[in-house]
Amino acid sequence: MLFLGICLISGVFFWQTWAEYTRLKAVQAQNERRLVELEARLREQEIVLERLRSDPAYVEKVIRRRLGYAKPDEFVFRFPE
Repeated sequence: MLFLGICLISGVFFWQTWAEYTRLKAVQAQNERRLVELEARLREQEIVLERLRSDPAYVEKVIRRRLGYAKPDEFVFRFPE
């Protein structure tokens, strides 16, 4: 009887441990996917930053598009999107 009780308690403990392990593995997989996505986004932003530092034509393009700047003899037309 004692042996059966020990087996039952061990089984319950094992089941809880296995469920927690499975849950943590799922969380780890989700976090690894998110890390890959964020690393890709970081690489893209580093490329943009490098272009902003080294490419005056790109800087001008960004300033014109985002801030609506124009040269003195130009007009800026904004259309609703």
